[in-house]
Amino acid sequence: MRFPAFVVFLLLLPGLAWANDWEALDRPGSIAIMRHALAPGTGDPSRFTLGDCSTQRNLDERGRDQARRIGEAFRARGIEFAQVLSSQWCRTRETAELLELGPVSDAPSLNSFFQDFSTRDSQTQETLDLIRSTERRLMLVTHQVNISALAGRGTRSGEVLVIRQTDGDIEVLGSILIDP
Repeated sequence: MRFPAFVVFLLLLPGLAWANDWEALDRPGSIAIMRHALAPGTGDPSRFTLGDCSTQRNLDERGRDQARRIGEAFRARGIEFAQVLSSQWCRTRETAELLELGPVSDAPSLNSFFQDFSTRDSQTQETLDLIRSTERRLMLVTHQVNISALAGRGTRSGEVLVIRQTDGDIEVLGSILIDP
């Protein structure tokens, strides 16, 4: 079945409206939350150990390059963050460091709960509390499951959602994606 061009345009419009929405970062209370850059595979190996990168799924060279290019895009626009917070997983930590957007600190509430969804609600609440307690511009680097729980929306590897907290809820203001 063929659709008229205007129907195709209307179907694509929601995605186009958020395509690299840098202006969303200018809105009061905006926060950037990013899914780690490309790391081949899904989840983590069964022998996963926090703090031992050899037991984890990690960035590949494309992912490292993607993280560097994302950081360059932010710096080229003069966008700065008072704080960069990261999950303690090696792929998120490496992504955050390669962005070179500020000092990186661990935030355990951003750790993946993909293998144990029983911590989903408590970690999401801790992340909301973290956002609420900081009045400075934040960059959060985390995992797909955490972003979905917080913002109600999925992301691609390396995608940055621009969000803000409103009355205890999260509003998605836009999205930035620098393809690998």
